[in-house]
Amino acid sequence: MIAHTQPSDVIDVVGITKSFSGKREVNAIDLRVRRGEIFGFLGPNGSGKTTFIRMLCGLLTPESGSGTCLGYDVIRDQREIRARVGYMTQKFSFYEDLSIRENLDFIARLYAVENRRQAVDASIERLGFQGRSGQLAGELSGDWKQRLALATCLIHSPQLLLLDEPTAGVDPKARREFWEQIHGLANEGLTVLITTHYMDEAERCHRLAYIAYGTLLARGTVDEVVASAGLSTWEVAGPGLNELARELRPVEGVRQVVPFGNTLHVTGSNAHALDSFTSPWRTRGTHQWTRVPSRLEDVFIHLMDSARDNFS
Repeated sequence: MIAHTQPSDVIDVVGITKSFSGKREVNAIDLRVRRGEIFGFLGPNGSGKTTFIRMLCGLLTPESGSGTCLGYDVIRDQREIRARVGYMTQKFSFYEDLSIRENLDFIARLYAVENRRQAVDASIERLGFQGRSGQLAGELSGDWKQRLALATCLIHSPQLLLLDEPTAGVDPKARREFWEQIHGLANEGLTVLITTHYMDEAERCHRLAYIAYGTLLARGTVDEVVASAGLSTWEVAGPGLNELARELRPVEGVRQVVPFGNTLHVTGSNAHALDSFTSPWRTRGTHQWTRVPSRLEDVFIHLMDSARDNFS
């Protein structure tokens, strides 16, 4: 058992690759995640996010590449990694015919948690289950199921939390409360790798990466990712935006035209070309054109549109 990472690196992998049925789900990904960091892992459905997470936590073996998770080799030390990681899957994992307390106690037994009863009591109190610990898990609403799933991931005091789209299908209030809990855990030193489709959640992460068709296309802080894309964006307001969008999409220099509320975002990868070719529309006077900073969502749409499929 050889640890390759520095103390500040919880995840440090190079060239991690995995294929299924001729399709390269994860294509030579390099990634480092620092201790105490909330790292966002973004990408469209089928982009390889879940496959990558399962390799990190020892549920899948990479076909090539190397690296460490929590200082343990991702290929040779999978059992050691699984014992120290909390993994929350897209489908909340618990037994619906058991109560909240029984679910937590069962998971604590699986991990051979010391002082199990005290650990279950502390988990119930921390995540607000007082007064309902005897309720069957199958009777819980979506946000309470999410909270229980998080509790089961934390019962063995993991050093790394892997969350796979944990807020899908829950209401905005529950999402906000969930993120408050995640930031609280990170402040205590827990490292979190989280996948999400929500741009507001991505912006809550310390750093993030974007993956499409198994390939990592961008990484860094939000500001770094936006700056590295080099996009130029106009915001357009006025009447007949649907018709205007149809006119602008085939125009040279325009990479994307996307509705944002009551406006359009018209984006290009070359500011001079974008300005030159949209000039006839900007000088008509029928719409208000305002130069705005490109947003994270502009960047991700651009990355997704420019990505290539990964069948090999």
